[in-house]
Amino acid sequence: MLFVKPRWRLPCAAIALIALLAGLVQTAQADEPRKVLRYAIRVAESGFDPVQINDLYSRIVTSGMFETPLQYDYLARPYRLKPGTAAAMPEVSGDFKTLSFRIKPGIYFSDDPVFQGKKRELTAADYLYTIRRHFDPRWKSPTLFALEPAGILGLSELRQEALKNKKPFDYDKPVEGLQLLDRYSFRIRTKVGNPRLIYQFADPLMAGMAREVVEHYGDKIMEHPVGTGPWVLKEWRRSSRMVFEKNPNYREVLYDEQPPAADARLVEQAARLKGRRMPLVDRVEISVINENQPRWLSFLGGEVDMIDEVPYEFASTAMPHNQLAPNLARRGIQMIRYARADIYVSYFGMEHPVVGGYTADKVALRRAISLGVDLDQEIKLARKGQAIPGQGMVGPNTFGYDASLKTEMSEFNRARAKALLDMHGYVDKDGDGWREQPDGSPLVLEYATQPDGQSRALVELWQKNMDALGLRIKFTIAQWPENQKASRAGKLMMWGLGWSASIPDGEDFLGMGYSRNAGQSNHARFKLPAYDKLFEHIAELPDGPERQAAMREAQRLLVAYMPYKVHVHRIFTDMAQPWVLGYNRNLFVRNFWQYVDIDLNRLPGKDS
Repeated sequence: MLFVKPRWRLPCAAIALIALLAGLVQTAQADEPRKVLRYAIRVAESGFDPVQINDLYSRIVTSGMFETPLQYDYLARPYRLKPGTAAAMPEVSGDFKTLSFRIKPGIYFSDDPVFQGKKRELTAADYLYTIRRHFDPRWKSPTLFALEPAGILGLSELRQEALKNKKPFDYDKPVEGLQLLDRYSFRIRTKVGNPRLIYQFADPLMAGMAREVVEHYGDKIMEHPVGTGPWVLKEWRRSSRMVFEKNPNYREVLYDEQPPAADARLVEQAARLKGRRMPLVDRVEISVINENQPRWLSFLGGEVDMIDEVPYEFASTAMPHNQLAPNLARRGIQMIRYARADIYVSYFGMEHPVVGGYTADKVALRRAISLGVDLDQEIKLARKGQAIPGQGMVGPNTFGYDASLKTEMSEFNRARAKALLDMHGYVDKDGDGWREQPDGSPLVLEYATQPDGQSRALVELWQKNMDALGLRIKFTIAQWPENQKASRAGKLMMWGLGWSASIPDGEDFLGMGYSRNAGQSNHARFKLPAYDKLFEHIAELPDGPERQAAMREAQRLLVAYMPYKVHVHRIFTDMAQPWVLGYNRNLFVRNFWQYVDIDLNRLPGKDS
């Protein structure tokens, strides 16, 4: 072996200088201020398992830790899909019954003791496992309604087998609808060709999960999120505070968002962020603040960096005439106002002996209650003008929404309501001033609600409206997660809740009336064969006039039987501090944190 002596050697002083400079660089990096995004949500999380959750706020926090094959382009309008963990958009057969995906190699889960110190790569099998979990009766998936109508071949039968035999769900039994092609590729085959099924692969319900993690934590999986997303849960005080930090295993993803050219604010901010590695901030701190006043004051005081859904009671001062207040504009506050793809409803438990049922007298009772609700007063007083009356079950910003639709759903007519009640025997039989049921038994409405200020304002209006009809009503108060749990179990007579679409299509709303979704999205447990047949037809139709007409007819059936009283479509306003960069509201992106940056030079106390 030939050894060549170096021709030069660094002096000791130079070596020392290099070492000193390297130490200074490391110190500077360690001392560099960390960017923290802070905000508050108004409803507590229910947990972190993508298969078991369905409330909006749990889906928001969970989607930061897990990833789906597809995702929505954050700033693009109109809304469009793009690859997430998938290497490209899936191959979809002409009849929409076969979808083939290929996952990018080199994506890794966040570290967890279950992996015993080894890196765990995301594979195609992880997505097939998640899909199977939705069909496993053990997990009581509240989003099974989004998958079951498509008829993934063999899965519903496998579910029924587990239910019938009262045995554990067989995760290893081959089914025709789930095909593992290789380590990174899988194929979905369905009985029904639904052109909208592809949207579900961008929803948190399709998050890739490691089977060994779920099996290890079992019933505690709601408390142990282990995903491939940009964030990991570092701190959690249930229903109080969550802290997320960057996932050190997250791959390189660069900011490359294309905002609408007409939005000068976003165009300028996106240009500043282009090419940066995401996530852009180091830490996200989320507080749960149920009451609107302290949540709003925390934003005004700069304790949080943004507020989504400015509380209604502060709308007149924060945005008089729906324009940013001058004092906030001078501070550089940013305002984003939008109509959410949402409906707010009060439902009637269709299996409840008082308000449920399909006979003429029960339908008349529900219709009379609906006619007795003064939506103008609700929008003016409780919602401070931040809503429009609902005419049907389909919300704005989705296919099937028809702004020209006019139905009884928004009608306020006490005289007609009283006439309906009188005609069907709901009259005051004992002279106490309150109506009884046709058989003379007491008639008492029971409405579930929450203890927050917004709910209290709505309760006051319900009390006034029902008193005017001579109907007794009492209110049961619980936190939102408790009411949701009771609702899914069919234990509530009436409850008011909002429903936000997870895809830009009205089928998401109409599924609230599909009988197979009872206990999931169908809170009312409405069961009508004619409606089911129409809903299944809608699911198979391509977008176009025929489908639009069928969706309109489905809404009219729901108006006629009134399992849901649609109150309003809500209009929301988000605000962000001047140091927040890149924030915008995409109705179908739950994890927006990774797209947002903090300008440290604009923080209070910094010279700008």
